Amino acid sequence: MSDAERSDGGRTYEPDAEHAFPDERLNEVLAYLDDDEEVTAYLEAQNVNAVDRKGYNDHGKKHISIVRNRALCLYDLLKAGGVEFNGADQQGLEEADEAVIVALAAELHDIGHVVHRDDHTYYSIPLASDLLDRILPEFYGVAGAVRMKGEVLHAILCHHTEEKPLTREAGVLRIADGLDMERGRSRMPYERGGRGINTLSSQAIREVSLREGDSAPVLVEIEMTDAAGVYQVDELLKSKLEGSLVDDQIRIVAVNIHEGGEQLVERIEL
Repeated sequence: MSDAERSDGGRTYEPDAEHAFPDERLNEVLAYLDDDEEVTAYLEAQNVNAVDRKGYNDHGKKHISIVRNRALCLYDLLKAGGVEFNGADQQGLEEADEAVIVALAAELHDIGHVVHRDDHTYYSIPLASDLLDRILPEFYGVAGAVRMKGEVLHAILCHHTEEKPLTREAGVLRIADGLDMERGRSRMPYERGGRGINTLSSQAIREVSLREGDSAPVLVEIEMTDAAGVYQVDELLKSKLEGSLVDDQIRIVAVNIHEGGEQLVERIEL
């Protein structure tokens, strides 16, 4: 990943020179994660309970890649819009550590699936804690590692809608997790016969894109081909957005682009 661009999983956001942020520390951490054998093993193993045993959509390497990239894209857009993040700052860490918190939390937020899909968020905490005890000393001293660990674990915990984020770093991860919703992300359970509302509605989402907004720092545009996609937007994504501490900085617009027949829903906005 270069300093000039960040992929959101489908589209690419390119900040201009004025809005470029120092990414050297972030890039070092991302490279470390991508090369780490244990992290890779977790990302592969965590899909077994979710997909093979429970019939849910992918929660493995692809999901993590999408969530990580979209979380960092949201972070960049919010920073460019003048939004101040509080997690690293209140811990006395550097501004460059904000994006590192977001990236590490995105990478490790779902590893609790190796224990069980149900309540996986709470299983993710001790497993991520062990990994962070090994990873963070590569980049931080003792005090910095402790503070970073606390912030990353807080963000991981709060991607679950039952917990309330206290930092904007955590809020960004929470929303990014809900933005992995395009059709094909539920293809495996769908082709195996799954017809639950979550599966059917995600089949209706054609594309999700993030860009700089006019009335808010971030505009999330969601194209759907069927009214069933409303469930993904109004039920699942809305619950992630509420209480995220950045909900008033993000405008979400969903448009039904289906051209044939009667359109029950043409446009909704959160």
